[in-house]
Amino acid sequence: MTIYSPVPDYAAARESMVDTQLRPQGVSYPPVVEAMASIPRELFVSDEARPLAYIDRTVPIGDGRSMSGPVVTGLLLTELAPVRGESALVIGCGTGYSAALLAQIGLEVTGLECSPQLASRARDYGIHVVEGPLEQGLKKGSPYELILIDGAVGYIPDAIIAQLADQGRLGAALMDRGISRLAVGRKAGKGFAVQTIADAGAAALPGFARPRTFTF
Repeated sequence: MTIYSPVPDYAAARESMVDTQLRPQGVSYPPVVEAMASIPRELFVSDEARPLAYIDRTVPIGDGRSMSGPVVTGLLLTELAPVRGESALVIGCGTGYSAALLAQIGLEVTGLECSPQLASRARDYGIHVVEGPLEQGLKKGSPYELILIDGAVGYIPDAIIAQLADQGRLGAALMDRGISRLAVGRKAGKGFAVQTIADAGAAALPGFARPRTFTF
């Protein structure tokens, strides 16, 4: 006897994600909510993880990497308030989910990814991806009006801050004593200030360990 597993109703899961996860946690910026309600998140995770695509925790996407939960992505994008026509860089774009959300909103999006495997998958979904070290950002195409570091990092390198336009916004999850805190920064002239908005479990990105301070 052959037993068939039911195909998950991803459209219903996506609707439930919006109603029971995003809105109650403060994801309220209409363009972000509309994009997350329409982009099929299950396409951007590894095949075996598709039934878990809409749970609010990190989910594997392949090559040893994971994608942050929906609330992490939604909160950062809500605070960044992306606007149609802006230029955006998504660092650590993985398979391209966050980049696809920004493209859906109408931004001109470039993804930066260090994994050839993940970059290839993102390109399959129409994302413009450049391969290279994440911690260096992408000078070509800068300055960007919006930069999303799509995961948890130990620090924000000066090279990436330099790629922000004046009044540009940057979102990331910053690691602090083992806890990831969602943070949004804005550049004004030569200054850059960061404000934390929430503690949340975000997927870690490679290449962003804080440099050691020299001591005797």
